Amino acid sequence: EHPGILPCYAPKSMAELQDPNEPLNVVLVEPKIPPNTGNVARLCSVTGCRLHLVGPLGFSIADKDMRRAGLDYWWALRRTFYADLAEWLASLPPEARLHLFTARASRTFWGVRFQPGDWLVFGSEPSGLPEPFVRERADRAVAIPMRPDVRSLNLSTAVGIGVYEALRQIQPS
Repeated sequence: EHPGILPCYAPKSMAELQDPNEPLNVVLVEPKIPPNTGNVARLCSVTGCRLHLVGPLGFSIADKDMRRAGLDYWWALRRTFYADLAEWLASLPPEARLHLFTARASRTFWGVRFQPGDWLVFGSEPSGLPEPFVRERADRAVAIPMRPDVRSLNLSTAVGIGVYEALRQIQPS
């Protein structure tokens, strides 16, 4: 448990993190805007995905803005917190399939064949994923197509696009 953060589900082992009822893992690295994280938490709650929050967070999850944006869904949310990127990376199972969503990728997520248990990784609102982290895993970087003269999508919108495309592929019709 991290100070100032509401109690959450704490897995007993890495095997428990791969619950077969959790279709995907959604990872937010250093999110800064409470309503975006709240909206992603709501999305994960309604889709059954596990939410992984990688610190440092730019806010306390106890903030009233966070509550308004989706905290009332947290009873249905399986979530895990990590102090930083190094702690999250150390916790990953060796077979983890990462998809790094970044505007700096040359290929789009439309070419990805998602599988159950995949990890959809998103960076912070102002700066995205750390450049060295993406560079070391360039083969895992994917972009959501958008006009070149517009900076970026809202974080919770981008997560919704990625999650629902992955679910469309992995869920039976």
